[in-house]
Order: sequence, then C-alpha cells, then structure tokens
Amino acid sequence: MSKKTEIFIQDRADPFVTKGSDGWYYFTASYPMYGKDDKEGYDRIILRRAKTIDGLKNAEEKVIWDEKNSDTSFRFIWAPEIHEINGKWYVLFAASGSENNVWDINCHVIMCEGKDPYNDAWQDKGKFSACESDDFPFTGFSLDMTYFECNSKHYVSWAQNGGNSNVYLATVDPEKPWKTTCKHMLLTKPEYDWEKVNIPVNEGPAVMIHGGKIFLAFSASATGPEYCIGLMYADEKADLMNKDSWTKLEKPLLTSEDLEGEYGPGHNSFVKDENGDWIFVYHSRDEKCFSGECGYSHEDPLYDPCRSARKRKVLWDENGFHIG
Repeated sequence: MSKKTEIFIQDRADPFVTKGSDGWYYFTASYPMYGKDDKEGYDRIILRRAKTIDGLKNAEEKVIWDEKNSDTSFRFIWAPEIHEINGKWYVLFAASGSENNVWDINCHVIMCEGKDPYNDAWQDKGKFSACESDDFPFTGFSLDMTYFECNSKHYVSWAQNGGNSNVYLATVDPEKPWKTTCKHMLLTKPEYDWEKVNIPVNEGPAVMIHGGKIFLAFSASATGPEYCIGLMYADEKADLMNKDSWTKLEKPLLTSEDLEGEYGPGHNSFVKDENGDWIFVYHSRDEKCFSGECGYSHEDPLYDPCRSARKRKVLWDENGFHIG
C-alpha cells in the first residue's frame, strides 16, 4: 500500500462524491464546528461540482441548505449524501429534530426542485419515515444514510442506536425515496474487537457494485486513532434483504496502521473517476492533530474540525480489492 496521501479537501468530514447524468462530479460533506463555542458549524449542507474528481479540490463551494430554511431539520447536520434517483436529486442527511439538541438526531431528506442541484432551489421533505408495519427505524438516534440501486431494486442503509450503533437496510420506492417500503433488517453490528474500541460502533455505510458483487463498507469504533473501516459483500443478484446473503470480513479493510501521517480513517464513499476506475474517498485526521498541534485536540471530537477528506484508488486482484 502507498501509505502517504495528501489532503483532498481540508476540514470536510464524511465526504461523499458522485457523478451525475449531467456529467458533473458533486461533492458534499459535514460542515464542521471549530470548537464547542462555534455558533455556525454543523448548520448547513454544502455542495461543490467539477468536471473531474481532482477539480473538486478547488471548486467553488455553495451552501444549498441551511437549518434556518427548515421547520424540521435543526443544527447538527451530519454526513449529507447527494443522490440522483429516478431523474431527481435528493440529499440524505442527519439533523436534529429540535433546536441545539445533539441527542435528537435522525435521518432527513431534501429534494431539488429542478434539474440543477448546484443552482436550483431545494424542498424540505422532512424526517425519513418507515413503512407502517415497522416501528423501529428513525426513532431515537439515526444517521449516516446512503442510497443505492442493485438488480433493479432500490435500497437505503443507515446507522441507528439499537443497543449499539448498528447498520440497517431496507427498500424504498424511487418515486418516493423518503420512506422505507419493507421492514428493516439488521445488516451488521459490532462483533469483533476492532469494532468495539472505546465505543462499540458500526456506522457510515457506503456501497460499490463491481464484478457481480455488491460491497458495503462501514466505519467502526470511536472516532480517534481507533476509527477504521470494515467491509461486507454479497452477490449482486442475491436477496439483499436476507442476512445470509452477506459475508462480513473478520478483519478491517483500512486502519490507522495502514496509513502514514494521518489516522482514524472512516466514513468513506466510492465513485468512478473519468477513466472508469473506482476511487475511495474517506476522511482522516492529520498527524498534527494526534500530536496536539492543531489547536483543537483538547476539544471533544464532535467539536474538532480536523477531519479532512482524502482519496485513494481501489485496486483489484484475485482476492477482491484493497485500498491503494
């Protein structure tokens, strides 16, 4: 593994990159708090676009949504993802359901009113909801929702407090992708030691479909140097709502030990570059944060802005893939 990598986009955690049918690459991420007294952080959804992935680094960043635009989504807006679903643009994100309450976090949705997500207005679709027969999802504490299509079916996956932070899966109707259409399934929970360092956590699901398989990466443990990325996979044509269709790797895909000059890799996304190669976009903290030189190391990790987006290539071999 090539260990050294440069920061892609500074102070942007939970990075998500996608390519639209319009030919643009779009980038969004959590907008940070710069210390606990910052009144502006975690209060908006930002968006960049460029014709290449590398172009996103210096692209203009716009605010497309702010908590003050909403009656349902308040500050502590985390991990937004922008998805093009059936010709419409949506952003899935976590936000508080009450003002300045970090414990009232659940999944929310906004929908673009036009075809241009960078310039057109957005409509608040409110808190994500579950089908009538399912009373667990989006109650209590849920976040980190992603969307994907596989074998002509549409899914959302998210993290939720189910004793620990676990990852769940359900289907959605692409015409109304703000509500599940089946009972949720527990996809993965913390089982191995590397998933339970300081806090038992599975969160931040991210999906890539390649070579007849669907791969779902997730983040594990607390958000310090112990933060890492695990992996599950299934056959692309399998019944994904059957837990037995999925295989979970016993060892993590990426940890701090795999890196140099950075630590705590987590909350990734996958996207194909202009050459059709898969790119792994993730966040980590710089070594200066670990050594107490960043100015925020004394803060609770929630208020530490030093998680920055980085990217690496996905490399394939006879055993599957690894991160280059």
